[in-house]
Amino acid sequence: MRKLLAIVFVVVALAVIAFAALNGQRARKSVEPKKAEGANVAATPATKRTPVVIELFTSEGCSSCPPADALLAQLDSKQPVEGAEVIPLAMHVDYWNYLGWADPFSSHEFSQRQGDYASAYGKDGVYTPQMIVDGVKEFPGGNGDAAVEAVKRAARETKGEVQLTRVDGQMGEVVRLSVQIEHLPKLTEGDAAFVLLAVTEGGLSTDVARGENSGRKLTHVGVVRRLTTVGSLADARDGTFKAEALVSVEKGWKRENLRAVVFAQERGTRRVLAAGSLKLFG
Repeated sequence: MRKLLAIVFVVVALAVIAFAALNGQRARKSVEPKKAEGANVAATPATKRTPVVIELFTSEGCSSCPPADALLAQLDSKQPVEGAEVIPLAMHVDYWNYLGWADPFSSHEFSQRQGDYASAYGKDGVYTPQMIVDGVKEFPGGNGDAAVEAVKRAARETKGEVQLTRVDGQMGEVVRLSVQIEHLPKLTEGDAAFVLLAVTEGGLSTDVARGENSGRKLTHVGVVRRLTTVGSLADARDGTFKAEALVSVEKGWKRENLRAVVFAQERGTRRVLAAGSLKLFG
């Protein structure tokens, strides 16, 4: 009798163990998909960055400008502010050219643009190097702390969304671009805003032979080769601005280093309302 009870006990014990093992397998199978799902959720895309335009008014004839040029290059390459996409626009002015070195990237148009900023800010004159962030914050161009802080503040502002695309059917050295801006913030009362297109080139360098930087090799990023007006936000329909623009590529420009930068800017306050950029080739 005792042997029979022992045998029954062993059989029952084995059955319990087998049942527990089977349930354990089922439990593991029901948990595994949840773990996989959790892993997929964790692999989310990087946070979208808000475009922030930095204009640097500079000159190869100015001995104080190379550190500012280097700072602009660093901001462009490192993108140090989380949530912000720095878009560099190096505007080379021409009022230093009289000192013996004519900056090959300089334009009187950029000198005038800097003068317009001075008038908007109520200032008597201009200087180099000068950085202006999103049209509203200006400071000496070599001040890295001021630049980072200004970019942080600008990235928190409400901006419109720019869709910039290449249109099929390139005509020789002319690139067609489609520009669309939507979700624009409210304009300052009584002000008007325009959409601008800048063609920039990076990877540029010059061996300066004369002037204050004589004997130095200077490098540049985001050099504005051309700045044009695409249209006015008064032409926007149902809150969306649409236009096409033609970019003519000049001989000597390096195609692989060219970018198109589109930004909407108020005329009076100079505030940048939206911005975006696109490689012209590739």
